[in-house]
Amino acid sequence: MQFLEECVRHVFPSSGADATGQIPPLPPYPGSRGRGVRTAITAGGLVVALAAGFGLGRATADDGGSASADEPREVTIGTTEASAEWWPPLQRLARENGIEIKLVSFSDYTQPNPALAQGQTDLNLFQHLQFLASYNSNDNQDLTPIGSTQVVPLPLYSKKHTALNQIPQGGKIAIPNDPTNQARALLVLQQAGLLRLKGGGNALSTPADIDRAASKVTVQPVDAAQTVASLPSVDGAVVNNNFALDGNLDPKSALFQDDPKSKAAEPYINVVVARAEDKDDPTYRKIAQLYHSPEVVAAVKRQSKGTSVVVDRPADQLGSILTRLEKDVAGS
Repeated sequence: MQFLEECVRHVFPSSGADATGQIPPLPPYPGSRGRGVRTAITAGGLVVALAAGFGLGRATADDGGSASADEPREVTIGTTEASAEWWPPLQRLARENGIEIKLVSFSDYTQPNPALAQGQTDLNLFQHLQFLASYNSNDNQDLTPIGSTQVVPLPLYSKKHTALNQIPQGGKIAIPNDPTNQARALLVLQQAGLLRLKGGGNALSTPADIDRAASKVTVQPVDAAQTVASLPSVDGAVVNNNFALDGNLDPKSALFQDDPKSKAAEPYINVVVARAEDKDDPTYRKIAQLYHSPEVVAAVKRQSKGTSVVVDRPADQLGSILTRLEKDVAGS
């Protein structure tokens, strides 16, 4: 029992987070894929599952991925959004198709990809293609998208102005300072006609790429979580959807946002990700397919207050986009 309690405290903040309230980083994965400790969340509550090495039989890729006739196949999915309201309908639909989805919750965006690469999870669902491209390129990995989920537009808000043309020459716009969101925010401002990026910009652009002489506004990079708080002191702020909703901003009040159906939005398609050797696993592909069920889509739209756009792109297209982005990252 003490061993189980230690496992729980190691992964879940509510069961033993450190002094900062964060989940400690995962340790290196000891041994072959599918063995060791798995900590998961199910629709019914907390489950700590000890894998085959500890005597609890479960279907894994090590045994061919097949479950007995009266037992569903268990698939663990790493996510930073374990509380999202679309998980319960997805888990229920999966269960009806002989799949038991168990969620592994992470508090840090840097954790799910290493956990997947090391075999501690079977899939993950938390990132867009640009984030995955940066991880694969920087860590020499080949994690692979097997299905798309949604694109969340990146809006421009203002407390001082009600239309784009009211933003004055020399106005100041706050943007997130992390590389991925910063580049996307610059592209949003360019699409809005507020600035121009040298060479047209791309998913790796920085404020150094701004053509100041041809731009109407300047930018002020801030922590993404502070973009809402910065609104009273700037002419506008590009705010990630989660922070906008947390800050009670009305999505309908946004002055501008990027088009989630455009080619420029392709790097920001969120995806279901597997290890390369598992990309054709039919059970994993089924989970990606079930995400597009009407019940799940309705929950996605409800939680995002209608801002998320569900995208259904074939896996081979997603792979082609990822390859292009990885080349951009490698050449930067």
